[in-house]
Amino acid sequence: MDSYLIQVNGRGDHAPMRDVHLKSAGNTISPGKAKGRKPRWAVRASEMSKKTFNPVRAIVDSMKVEPNPKKAMISLSLGDPTVFGNLPTNDEVTRAVKEVLDSGQCNGYAPSVGYQSCREAVAAYYNCPEAPLKAQDVILTSGCSQAIELALAVLANPGQNILVPRPGFSLYKTLALSMGIEVKLYNLLPEKAWEIDLEHLESLVDEKTACLIVNNPSNPCGSVFSKSHLQEILAVASRQCVPILADEIYGDMVFADCKYEPIATLSTNVPILSCGGLAKRWLVPGWRMGWILIHDRRDIFGNEIRDGLVRLSQRILGPCTLVQGALERILRRTPPEFYHNTLSILKSNADLCYAALSAIPGLQPVRPSGAMYLMVEIEMEHFPEFENDVEFTERLISEQSVFCLPASCFEYPNFFRVVITVPEEMILEACSRIQEFCEMHYQGAEGAQDLECDK
Repeated sequence: MDSYLIQVNGRGDHAPMRDVHLKSAGNTISPGKAKGRKPRWAVRASEMSKKTFNPVRAIVDSMKVEPNPKKAMISLSLGDPTVFGNLPTNDEVTRAVKEVLDSGQCNGYAPSVGYQSCREAVAAYYNCPEAPLKAQDVILTSGCSQAIELALAVLANPGQNILVPRPGFSLYKTLALSMGIEVKLYNLLPEKAWEIDLEHLESLVDEKTACLIVNNPSNPCGSVFSKSHLQEILAVASRQCVPILADEIYGDMVFADCKYEPIATLSTNVPILSCGGLAKRWLVPGWRMGWILIHDRRDIFGNEIRDGLVRLSQRILGPCTLVQGALERILRRTPPEFYHNTLSILKSNADLCYAALSAIPGLQPVRPSGAMYLMVEIEMEHFPEFENDVEFTERLISEQSVFCLPASCFEYPNFFRVVITVPEEMILEACSRIQEFCEMHYQGAEGAQDLECDK
């Protein structure tokens, strides 16, 4: 090993330092001359940051439009159920966190994968004979978003591809592209209540396909897959030997006339990483508590994927310990009527919104079965003055102060998404304004044709 000496030219303890040389194996190296390098500032953003692109933010931030000052703004765009205060979490949920805070026992670091007792609690909550779970099958994460990020990172390498629903949650693409992973979009079918086009899905699989993302119940569609359709999806995954990343953050958030089936309960051989969390069902998205459930009954993932998830979780020191400490009590104490009441409100809003928008010429809503959203088709041929869904929603803001997300944010142009968590009176007022807007701009077949000729 080379020894390094610092030689200072000068006299006395406080003599000025005029020159410093590094001696290495008999050679003197002056600062600034090492290996011919000329120091200069060259700070650049990383390639990963340059590849990170959120289509929702890109589209919404480019919508330079002011709402109508004569009408109060009604935002039906943000998937945060807490915004208007009409959907508070349950008292048992907040009490559980208060108890942990007062105890002072969860102020330090936890293991990166979460406290053992909390992993046991999540495993016990979701365990069932069809899809058994133990604590070692649970990784706690900072929200469901981080669960999806870790699942993608452990399953796919740069240069591989993943299969993503269209329309679908924009984060999948944002995360994948930042990691150098290609995104292939498979189609959902609005005429079949947003079921997957299975033929199209299977046609996209190749030797570089790392995983299939299945989002059920769906954001942005509000759809819920039937048991038979989930079995068909599993058959494709099994035939092609492609693991599934199941985004089930809206799990159990389905309306009374529908049944939610966790996809892992129907799988006998397809390995699945199921991502969930407290955010939506317990109405606390800001608490950032999520999890990955590892379903691997044929040992296809083996230790490699499990160990990979543990190592990836060590990049940060785990999710909030206060919420972790309260997790067992939240899962055990939240009364069933809380979930029931939340879903009753969402279904009532969904029915009101669907009925109102169905009566508007030029719009075709697709009835939702769960989650917090519904999608509405814009029959663009009847609104020829607008180029696309982005222009349509921009004008809706400027004229009626109603903000809906254009579905171009979800790779599905000529639709828009409505969030149904707002208070009932706001839903009714917003639908009334949308009707007024459409009546103002709607053109029948002849009118639309004349307008096109004028262009």
